Amino acid sequence: MVASLSVQGLCAWYGDRQTLRDVAFATRPGRVLAVLGPSGCGKSTLLACIDRTLELTTGTRWTGSVRLGEQDLGTLAADDARALVGLVTQQPCPFPLSVLRNLAYVPRYRGVRGRAGLTRIAVEALRQVGLYDELGGDLKRSALTLSGGQQQRLCIARALTAEPQALLLDEPCSSLDVASTASVEETIIGLKDRCAIVLVTHNLGQARRVADDVLCLSAGRVAWQGPAEELFAETGPGAAVLEELYS
Repeated sequence: MVASLSVQGLCAWYGDRQTLRDVAFATRPGRVLAVLGPSGCGKSTLLACIDRTLELTTGTRWTGSVRLGEQDLGTLAADDARALVGLVTQQPCPFPLSVLRNLAYVPRYRGVRGRAGLTRIAVEALRQVGLYDELGGDLKRSALTLSGGQQQRLCIARALTAEPQALLLDEPCSSLDVASTASVEETIIGLKDRCAIVLVTHNLGQARRVADDVLCLSAGRVAWQGPAEELFAETGPGAAVLEELYS
């Protein structure tokens, strides 16, 4: 069963520097939440807290509550928490292996054995991101021969092989061309009923196209949150919020 993602009272520090201050929001499968704000406002730190990678950096800490359904991720071992949350980073980072071996990595770690089972999982993940037909079913192809957009969708597919309850996307299109960006955006929309999706982006046009809800951060605090259509309405408070954030 897919679960909602909720964050309450989230604060984070790098040493003595506080980067998040009492952040709270909730989102659920079926709605894409876009996180907006200027550089340095805490967007990537927010994702790092949710998937428990922040604590991999020496001198960092966070407090607050991050829940997937009834599960408090802060009470789990870090590896167990990360198994519930998929993270796709700004730069596509496929392994220098075949498409199949990229997608078999997580299932193998989880104990899946046998080529037939691994191939089935890989094919399903590729179909979910619209890559299987593009590749002509060639799972032996090196992942490094794919285009930038295809590599990013492969990375999303690799995250999906862990069957995450939430999918975090940190500027996934910032290094892609227009056509590749459109393909990734289509993939995001197609996946939103499968799990809770949080998309960090600097691209307001992308947020308009993809997001159902928006969370705006400024200096580590929530500056605005609500439905995307309200933020991007021609009249109303959204215009003033965007002007203040990006002026």
